[in-house]
Amino acid sequence: MNTLVFDIETVPDVELGRRLYGLGDLADGEVAKAMFALRRQDTGGDFLSLEQHRVVAIACALRTQEGLKLWSLGETGTGEGELVQRFFDGIEKFSPDLVSWNGSSFDLPVLTYRALLRGVQAARFWESGEQDPAFRYNNYLSRYHWRHTDLMDVLSGFQRRGRVSLAHMACLLGLPGKLGFEGSQVWEAWQSGNLEGIRRYCETDVLNTWLIYLRFAQLRGLLPRAQHLEEIERVKALLRASREPHLAEFLAAWENAP
Repeated sequence: MNTLVFDIETVPDVELGRRLYGLGDLADGEVAKAMFALRRQDTGGDFLSLEQHRVVAIACALRTQEGLKLWSLGETGTGEGELVQRFFDGIEKFSPDLVSWNGSSFDLPVLTYRALLRGVQAARFWESGEQDPAFRYNNYLSRYHWRHTDLMDVLSGFQRRGRVSLAHMACLLGLPGKLGFEGSQVWEAWQSGNLEGIRRYCETDVLNTWLIYLRFAQLRGLLPRAQHLEEIERVKALLRASREPHLAEFLAAWENAP
């Protein structure tokens, strides 16, 4: 079975903000400030409602019979519509089991909203048995099916009060975690033109998520201890073979963890 671990990074959709709040010709940074301020008035926090997020990076790890691959979709100049289409094209091609951290509550709804906006097609993702009977009782849409494992949701027993952050779970399991870059810094990095840094951060989140998933697969009895160790070594081999500094940093932090 193919397994695809994914994560997205987003910034405020300032064009939507202008229309929603009548902000006219304000600069992007000022529009975003207004969006955050209005959100704080409504909720006490500045995390924007999901339709106000624009996707700027999607990172994936794909495990197939051929091996393990880690990458960010597209290039730094790739538009949002193409990024989102490539993600759903991957589902169309591989029909993988999806793995995420908070993907049910954030990543997938955001991807769906942006797919609607950009005219993306995603037939396989929305399949629920009409064309393929195998999807009737195991599809990407049901919270309790295994074609998509949202680790944050599943590990908490589907209880909101039991949820923990990816950073805290990584720390619990001796994984590298965030490496000094947090999701709250994405907008600042975007404004400074550091999309490559955002893409690197997204990839390390995917690595943490994959390693947690491997531990969960062992917990469920799907991955015997010896096979779990083989998968861990596969990840380390991928990191050692890479020339990317952020992957070398991830490996060093992992191997030096207490």
